[in-house]
This record gives sequence, C-alpha cells and structure tokens, in this order.
Amino acid sequence: MTTQAPHSALHEGRAPAPQAAAPSQPPSTERSDAANDPGPIGLPLPWLARLGAHLRAYLPAPVTIDARERWRASFGAVLGILLAGLLSHGLTGSEATLWLAAPLGASAVLVFAVPSSPLAQPWSVIGGNTLSALIGVACVRWVPEANFAAALAVGLAIAAMFATRSLHPPGGASALLAVLTHQTGFGFALYPVLVNCLLLVLAGVLYNSATGRRYPHTQQAPAGTPTRFSSADLDAALAHYNQVLDVSRDDLQALLHHAEMAAFQRKLGDLSCADIMAQPVLSVEFGTPLREAWALMRERRIKALPVTDRARRIIGIVTVADFMRHADLDAPHDGIAARLRSLLRPTGTTHSDKPEVVGQIMTRQVRVASAHRPVMELVPLFSEGGHHHIPIIDDERRLVGIITQSDLVRALYRAVEVGR
Repeated sequence: MTTQAPHSALHEGRAPAPQAAAPSQPPSTERSDAANDPGPIGLPLPWLARLGAHLRAYLPAPVTIDARERWRASFGAVLGILLAGLLSHGLTGSEATLWLAAPLGASAVLVFAVPSSPLAQPWSVIGGNTLSALIGVACVRWVPEANFAAALAVGLAIAAMFATRSLHPPGGASALLAVLTHQTGFGFALYPVLVNCLLLVLAGVLYNSATGRRYPHTQQAPAGTPTRFSSADLDAALAHYNQVLDVSRDDLQALLHHAEMAAFQRKLGDLSCADIMAQPVLSVEFGTPLREAWALMRERRIKALPVTDRARRIIGIVTVADFMRHADLDAPHDGIAARLRSLLRPTGTTHSDKPEVVGQIMTRQVRVASAHRPVMELVPLFSEGGHHHIPIIDDERRLVGIITQSDLVRALYRAVEVGR
C-alpha cells in the first residue's frame, strides 16, 4: 500500500522522505506534576497542605500574660470558691446536700481571670446566673420532656440575659443544672445560686481591687483619643461587626489607641531630623541688608531665614513676623505696603534710627536641634512651644538644614498613612 505524499511535496516535485512507523504505545498514565504526587498517607500534597492549615485553625492562640498574672487569677479563684463554699454551707448547716452550684466554677474563671470582660461584671454574674436558674426551674415544671426542657431552658436563658444586659456564659449552665437535677422549686435560684453569686462577686471585688485590677470594670474613656478615628467611628464599626465581644468598649478603644501609638512611634522612632530636614538651607548674615533678605524670602516663598556667622553657626533667625513688627503696622498713617517699603529702603547715611540690616531685627533666641535628634522629640516644640521653624545643626553646631511645620506634618502623615 502506498502513502500519498503531502500536497506541498508534490507541488515542489520532490518525493516525500520515507517515515518510519512509530511503535504503537499505550497512552501514558503517569503525571509529572509534583502537585499531584501522593503524600505520605496517600493524599495529594496540596490536599495535605489545606488539611494542615484547616487543623491549625483549631489551635488556641497563645495567652499573652505573664506567670504572675496567671497565678494571681488562679489564687483568686481558690479564695473566691472557698469563701462562697464555706459561707453558703454555714448558712444552712451540714445537712445541706447542695450548697455550691457547679456553674460557679465557670463564673470564677471570668471574675478572676478576665475581670475586665463585660461577661464577668457583677450584674452579669448575679443576674445572669439567677435569672437563668429561674428559667430552668420553670422549664422543669412546665415542659414534661427532659431533653426538650433542657434545650429550651438554655435558649430562653440566653434570650433573657440579652434582654436584661446580663449575658454570662455560666448562666446557660445554671439553667441546664436546674433541669438535670430536676429542681421544681424556685427557691433553687435563691439558694444556692443567688447566694453563691453574691459571695463570689464580693470576693472578686475585694481580691481584684487588692491585686491592682479594676472590678467592677466601669466604662472609662482612654486618656488619649485615637489618631485617625473617633468614638463615633468605633461605634459604627461595632454596629457593623454585630457580634458580642468579650472586651469592654473602653478597653477596645484604649487597645486600638495604644496599638496605633505604638505603630506611630515605631515608624517615627527611627527617623532623625536629618531624614526630613530641608537642605541645602538658605541663610543670611548679620550684615545682610533688609531689602536683600526680604527679596530672597519672597523669591523662594519662605517665611524664615537663619542668620549665621562666617563659620555658619547660628546667631539668630529673621522671619516675616520680624519684618512686620519693625514696619510699625500700628501707625495710623500710610498702608502696610508703604510702611514695609519704608523699612526696606536704605537711608544711605552712616547713622540712622531705622534698622538697615538683618542683625538689627532678627530674633536672637533661636531653638535649634541636632541632626541626629529623633523627629518625635520635635512634636512638642511645634505643637506647644509655638515654633514654626527649627534650624538643624551638626556636631560642630554648624547650620546643615531646617525643619518647618510642613516638613513635620508631612513626616507624620507618612508615618500614619494607611497601607504604608
């Protein structure tokens, strides 16, 4: 059997080269993609990676408190439960079969380990547990099926705690305890639940206060306000989040404030005056004529000129305010422009009562900063000291630059700018 030559070969008058028949091979089922290689347990490696990431999500976050705080909370729980147990037992005598409600142990964790939590405050402990116990007793009496009574008791307890602003996780356990122990008398909510809670809260107030923890943890605004958001912004964010947070609003605001300040200081902490100063800096000398200095300031659109000696050491600074002050703006005659022109016009005499050179109108007391000084230290000088220009000097006290309020604001903006 002959094989027809390709059209291009026939067209050119050439015979096609003979082609060896390729041996018939079954299609390969091997894949060289390493992503599909089986892992150690037979699963592809990407699946194992995703499984590992999923399992790691269940790992608890590290507790960022020191050993002293851990022992403080633990010892407080010992004292709290001991006080509640001894006094509760003593109120009814040794014949009492139930003098400590088990949910009190969970309440102790909150009161002594996280006393700043909204879920651990006195009203949450007392109101949440007692109200939930009442609901549990009601479900025992009016819902015959035990499982449904238990579920309904916990659900209604959560709803009631939300309504009374007494949300307390052990409250759900109090409602469930009433059902499981088949408590049919509402007195269960008073004793042992209410009595236990009152004693535990009393112990919490005394112990936390004695060990430097604010309890009850009342709402207090932080000393400073966040740089880039207000209280209204925080309220809007919380409303959008729409979930219960186990941290008080004032603590959250304070934490955000401190975090932002830490980031602010971290970004500015390494900045020195040399990093943001304007250079080379224009300057004048003591004998520079007023007309020349004023023309230089207008040409370069600057409001201050450092005054230096021949070694470029600072001896003063002349500003627009200095020119305005010596132009006698309070005089009733002529306008501002005319009085300023009169000040700048040289008299041409050897003796004159009118200032002629920069040294005669400059400010002699000048606040300077070294080039290696941290920028953060200049903030009070600008914000509270009334300074608008600060000359920068080197180790030999020679003028090397100048920082204005605009330079500082620009550096601060870059430090707090989102996403940088």
